[in-house]
Order: sequence, then C-alpha cells, then structure tokens
Amino acid sequence: MKRCLLFAGLISTFLMACTATTPAPTTILPTRTARATSTPTLIPPTATPVQLTLRVTDELVNCRYGPATTYALVNELKEEQAARVIGRNHSSTWWYIRDPGNPNGMCWVSADVTEIQGKAERLPVVSPPPITITKASLRIEPARIIVACDQFPQTVFFEAEITANGPTFAIWRWEASTGVKSDDRILVFEEAGMKVINGYYQIAAPNDYWIRLHIFKPNDMSAQVNFPVNCTP
Repeated sequence: MKRCLLFAGLISTFLMACTATTPAPTTILPTRTARATSTPTLIPPTATPVQLTLRVTDELVNCRYGPATTYALVNELKEEQAARVIGRNHSSTWWYIRDPGNPNGMCWVSADVTEIQGKAERLPVVSPPPITITKASLRIEPARIIVACDQFPQTVFFEAEITANGPTFAIWRWEASTGVKSDDRILVFEEAGMKVINGYYQIAAPNDYWIRLHIFKPNDMSAQVNFPVNCTP
C-alpha cells in the first residue's frame, strides 16, 4: 500500500513539473541618451551714444579747441545754426560738438550762447584735450656771412615764434652746431596764441653752422636754421 502511495506522489510531481508555466522573457528597452540642450548666450545691446541737437542763439559764436576762452579758436558758428552735441564739461557750461564746418572735427562751444534740445545731463562728461605747441618757426639775421678773415668774431641774431593751442608753459633752449647750449627756459602761455623769443650767437671762424630751437614740454618740437660763414683773406 505504501509503495502505491509513493508511486502516485512521484507521478503527481512529474505532471506538475511538465505543466509549470515558463516565465515570459523580460523586454529590455534601449536607454535613451538625453540630448544636451544649449542655452543661447544673450549679447547685451550696445549702448547708443547720447547725441543731442544744439542751436546757436547769438549772432556769431566761437567754437574752440577746449572748454574755455583761453583755448584756440577752431571755427565760428552763425545764429540759428544747428550742431550735434556729443559731450559736456563737468559743470555743463561748455558743449563738445561735431564741428559743422569739418565733418571729422570736434570743438567746444559755450552753453551761454546756445540752446540744447533734450536733457543735457544725459551727455557724457568729456575731459579737456591736452594742450600742445602747434608751431615753432625760426629765422636768423644775417642768413649768410662773408667777411674778411680778420673780422671775427661775428654775431648772428635769431628770432623764434612759438604757438600754443591753449594755456600752458613751454620748456625750451637754444642749441648750436658747435655743441653750445643755453640753459633750459620757461615760456608761459596764459592763453592760446603766439609768442616771440630772441637770441644771438657769436661766430669765431668760417664754417657751416646751424642754430636750433628745441622745445621739450608740453610736447617735443624743434626748428632749425642752417647758415654758412665764409671769409676772404
């Protein structure tokens, strides 16, 4: 009887094994790589320079190199003439404008003789321009020397004209081809304009000479004159 029960249990186990459901295969979905999204770089807009319109209210107005009457005159504006204003000085008493008579030029005009259309405080503050020596010329008298060989020394006189475009001081000296130099000297300009300086030099023998005016400040500039000196026995 036990053998029959054991045999029946084995048959039952075998049937259960045959009828067991095979698990469905697991589907593996491919992994999607996240696509990188780039954030666009925002470029700030370029600030538009402030420009206002100016109208001349006087009959004739000077437009100068800098914001003061001590600067050199650049141009003249007539009454009712218009111009573009692109800057101002700290106290808003002078306007920096595009010179109507020179499309590529700039100059300064007084606020007292003009009228601004718009808010002047929006204009940028512009620093005054550097003042320079704009011209130096030199002449000598006599320009040529011919004397008897026993008539030395001879004296030559020279005169220089120096022009500045505003109030400044110039440091200068005379120089000669013989190596002689004067002391450094100062020439004061209270306002734009031209000043004259004089000097003389003694010649000891015939030769070819030159005299030079050398300016060191506010900028480097020089003017030179050559002159021959000859003698007859």
